[in-house]
Amino acid sequence: MSSVMKVLKLFVPVIVALVVYVLPTPEGLSNASWLYFSIFLGVVVGLILEPIPAALVGLVGVGVCIWLKVGPVGSGVDGAQIASKVAVSWGLAGFSNSTVWLIFAAFMIGLGYQRSGLGKRIALFLVKTLGKTTLGLGYAISIADLILAPFIPSNSARSGGTLYPIVNSIPPMMGSYPDKEPRKVGAYLVWVSLAATCVTSSMFFTALAPNLLAMETAVKSGVEPISWFGWFMAFLPAGIILFLLTPFLTYILYPPTLKGSSEAQKWAQEELGKIGKMSIKEWLMIALAVFALVFWIGGDTFGVDATTVALSVMIGMVLLGIISWDDVLGNKSAWSVLAWFGSLVTLAGGLKNVGFLEFIAKIGGEYLGDFDALTAMVGVIVLFYLLHYFFASTTSHVTALLALFITVAMGIDGIDVRELTLFLMLSLGIMGIITPYGTGPSPVWFGSGFVSGKDFWRLGFIFGMLYLVVFLVITIPWVRYVAHAWL
Repeated sequence: MSSVMKVLKLFVPVIVALVVYVLPTPEGLSNASWLYFSIFLGVVVGLILEPIPAALVGLVGVGVCIWLKVGPVGSGVDGAQIASKVAVSWGLAGFSNSTVWLIFAAFMIGLGYQRSGLGKRIALFLVKTLGKTTLGLGYAISIADLILAPFIPSNSARSGGTLYPIVNSIPPMMGSYPDKEPRKVGAYLVWVSLAATCVTSSMFFTALAPNLLAMETAVKSGVEPISWFGWFMAFLPAGIILFLLTPFLTYILYPPTLKGSSEAQKWAQEELGKIGKMSIKEWLMIALAVFALVFWIGGDTFGVDATTVALSVMIGMVLLGIISWDDVLGNKSAWSVLAWFGSLVTLAGGLKNVGFLEFIAKIGGEYLGDFDALTAMVGVIVLFYLLHYFFASTTSHVTALLALFITVAMGIDGIDVRELTLFLMLSLGIMGIITPYGTGPSPVWFGSGFVSGKDFWRLGFIFGMLYLVVFLVITIPWVRYVAHAWL
């Protein structure tokens, strides 16, 4: 990227914020509310363009709001300035948030899978077991992602970090390269790998970091939280259908020219032989994973918060030698996410504090009030989903839109806001399939070169619309009439 483009990307968020602020303040909003919204919009543009690291974008936004003393409760009601200490306390509140620390700890758990070698072993075992045919390889990769998903909230780490190196080693053994016979097997495996992680990211609450941010945003918007088990049960029917359908549908719509080979099985067998028997660290990691899953599923029964469980597992990994304290200190991704999400939780809550969301809700409620509740709800879900075409990050999508859509729904008669919020959150994983930049690992798989840009957009549209239709047709009636008791 040229230096001119870098400078341009750096100033675009600032220009957007300034342009919006100088526009006439809409009737019904205070000047302070409009100022806060302009800063928030600038942050969203910054998250999309990323002229600087995303975490720094969020911190800059919080810092500006603290200096201008807008964001806390009451600051946007009549434009009155508030005390500096109040502004600072508001700005730092996100870093004491339990969900933010759950995300941080879960990233460390993902590191434990990598350091112990358990993640690699699981993937290789599945390739060895199911890799006789190309279709079997597709299911093996998908199952590997499914097994890792509940414990690794970064689908970039799970799919792009753990599975990509393994998957990328398979096509060359079969004479398939990005510039030579990519359709032989490589393109098929790449697309299945990405599509599978999008499905599993919706299936488990802890499979996608923005899921956790979304839940916290929903709670701050006045919506009662959904349990880990409730989330899982709500998406389960659609998840099973999409999970089973994805490798097969890819096999039909984007077929590999090589239908079967034993080379992948032989390679996986050799790799498993190299790493040898299960190490003590792997067994310990399994024990900690089972501990986490039990308490995440039964958290309400045991009276234990999910964050407490995740932090306990992180501490356990250090004490048991699975990872070192230096690994914790040196995990830049985890610390970056802590700074990123801590600031975004604060900024998202500020929209409600200054009265902006109530203002939007009133307008949205008036517009959608003419529709029946079910039609309005489906319309909100579809719009929320399709708007992901404009976002290069699920996190920025959540930050920009979720609280806004929740507030709009609150103004529509007949809509169960908690139910609609759940539907919006459940769609966050599957919407990542629609573009080459739609979710964290997308650029990794796109960058492999096996799937052309044209095919990536075409398949993204086909699978994206299929996922959306299955989600609407299956999940809405399932949650309304069957799974509601588990929420």
